[in-house]
Amino acid sequence: MLDSKSITKLITSLMPKLLLITTDDVLSATLSHLLSACDFSLIQVADLSDHSYQADLVIYAPQQATEADCKLFSTHPLQNTADWILLSDGLPNKCLDMMMTQGVAYHFRQMKDFTPLVEIVREFAEEFKHLKKQRKTATFTSTLDQYGSLLGSSAVMHKLYRLIRRVSQTDANVFLIGESGCGKEVAARTIHEQSERASEPMVSVNCAALAADLVESELFGHEKGAFTGAVNQHIGFFEQGGKGTLLLDEITEMPLALQSKLLRVLESGEFRRVGSDVVRQSQVRVIAATNREPEEAIESGFLREDLYFRLAHFPIKIPPLRHRDNDAIELARHFLAYRNKATNTGKVFADEVLDVFAQYSWPGNVRELKHCVERAHILAEDMITVAELPDFSNIQVTSESSVGPGTSIKEAEKSLIISTLNACQQNKTQAAKQLGITVKTLYNKLELYGQVEPPLQTRSESS
Repeated sequence: MLDSKSITKLITSLMPKLLLITTDDVLSATLSHLLSACDFSLIQVADLSDHSYQADLVIYAPQQATEADCKLFSTHPLQNTADWILLSDGLPNKCLDMMMTQGVAYHFRQMKDFTPLVEIVREFAEEFKHLKKQRKTATFTSTLDQYGSLLGSSAVMHKLYRLIRRVSQTDANVFLIGESGCGKEVAARTIHEQSERASEPMVSVNCAALAADLVESELFGHEKGAFTGAVNQHIGFFEQGGKGTLLLDEITEMPLALQSKLLRVLESGEFRRVGSDVVRQSQVRVIAATNREPEEAIESGFLREDLYFRLAHFPIKIPPLRHRDNDAIELARHFLAYRNKATNTGKVFADEVLDVFAQYSWPGNVRELKHCVERAHILAEDMITVAELPDFSNIQVTSESSVGPGTSIKEAEKSLIISTLNACQQNKTQAAKQLGITVKTLYNKLELYGQVEPPLQTRSESS
């Protein structure tokens, strides 16, 4: 039988954890007292270099944030898995501003009344309770947690669920950023389904698939006879969306001339069909998505900076599969369970297959994994072995140690660029700065190495 001390320890271990990072003993004592009733287990460390603890929520209150602190934050193990709140003295600080662009939720300056902070912490506690209750009541044919149409049990996915839950209750424009196949459209659909617009239409548009000379007509519609071939009136995507949601996928592939017209619609809510003088009002909520880093897209001439800031009321980064802990294996089991049910079979994975799944980087993310499982399910008899998997051996990883005597300048350059990209976790803006080149030059180099998708036509060619 458990004694009272053991029961208290058990209850504390089940509570969400709040990590306080500060050297201010007065602030620490104040927050410990105020947050004691917020259903968090409170832990304190002195600085960002201490990675001893896991946490669901982090309050960071530096005396004076430096560039070193900013670097420690960008590599902190909780940076992508926990929610962060900043407390500061209110003095302008570029490092704190940079942290706000890298996922920090709130920044409170010169706090004299701590009531807003306590209310926010309580809101976080309620969200954690909501997700925990949802995990207990949901029924799956797999072990994966689910929020809306999104699947995943890793910490980065639970942080994504919390972000989507918050933004779905607003009408703010959302900008989804993530690699191809990581689930941007699924995230957009979840935002729509969890919002008050769920009963209205959701229209998804792949901007990269639209012909350059027809983009305006597709988005805003056209009248009969507006141009050669316009034999009928056409209702554009903005009208089709009504009071629902419009997803503009791969927004960075839209011609810049059309981006300026889109900006005017977002600012005024007004548009005209091609060939019409009638001003129409749009009530649709816009969600934009891209597989490019926005800063890189702006610098390379694929995205207008003013359009980005108009769209990015609430930017959300969708994590790639390789950053989702054990989700790859659990997703594979999930997809297999559904294929077994659909085909009335009982196929299983061999252990070595799961080892391959765990070690592979999945550049095509969830889409690649799903297609891999479906293909293997078709080929296998009863047990899925490595013989039924695609050939992953052609994926080469260039290491820094590959440069030595006999290595050509061209190969040495390639090795340096690839290793720098890996060290920067594929952040091309950061890698370009470290290499001392522009992002556009980096893209040109990667194209030569076959490490990036072929570039689109130039704007002059596509207009």
